Amino acid sequence: MKKNHEITPAVERLITEALAIEAESAQNAGALGFMARAMVQATLPHKRVEGNEFERRNGAFTLSLMAPARVGLPYGTVPRLLLAWLTTEAVKTQSRELELGDSLSGFMRELGLTPTGGARGDITRLKNQTTRLFSSTITAIYEGGDKTAILNRSIADKAVLWWHAKNPEQAALWRSTVTLSEQFYAEVIEHPIPVDLRALKALKKSPMALDLYCWLTYRASYAKKPSLIPWAALAMQFGSDYARLRDFKASFLAELRKVATVYAGAQFEAIEGGLVVKPSPPHIARKDAP
Repeated sequence: MKKNHEITPAVERLITEALAIEAESAQNAGALGFMARAMVQATLPHKRVEGNEFERRNGAFTLSLMAPARVGLPYGTVPRLLLAWLTTEAVKTQSRELELGDSLSGFMRELGLTPTGGARGDITRLKNQTTRLFSSTITAIYEGGDKTAILNRSIADKAVLWWHAKNPEQAALWRSTVTLSEQFYAEVIEHPIPVDLRALKALKKSPMALDLYCWLTYRASYAKKPSLIPWAALAMQFGSDYARLRDFKASFLAELRKVATVYAGAQFEAIEGGLVVKPSPPHIARKDAP
């Protein structure tokens, strides 16, 4: 039987990757990435959702997703990695039209995925979640005092994907492209949240860990004093699919420990009433972000 104090392979992998992150800045390592602010404030489903509508709330901000019933809503780690790639490319190229590379396998490696086939392989997951993400409509609602603002947007106006699922290494005759919607592109360009792509790849097995990493480095960019966020509010933002608050809390803290391994500068404290988030250095130093 494994002893409790032994380091599991998963934890050992996280520690190794965390040491590499600390040893070299994201800018120098070519791993400087970005995430759209709206997708950090409220997040996608962690697992498959029945129906074609989903909602997350974060204080005065509500994010609703609507998808065609035949397609379904995006969920899990893949659409989060896709969003990070799309946001990063848009910031780097300053263009709405993005090229996804010559081959399926090449693009998947950029996301940190393995070009494996089969019903449960990453190729099937990527194609399925790409269709779900690009088919969804996002409604963002801000309610504060006497003011209500409602924004409707889609991620992309058009996506043309020329990929060989049976031969992922083969280059396509035409380039695969995604054209971001004007509204999403404007959000990306005006409010990008710097992230370390190596941290996203290290945490890619957990959608909640990915959400918490992006959220913590975003909070660190503007926090001036400690703030207490009640567990019920955190559940609405990160875990609306948990039936009991105590189950959410246990899962949240387990994923937060993974995030703290790769983002050692994050300062927080879990207390009975909620999570105290303290001013911290952002994971991407301001001098490294454009």
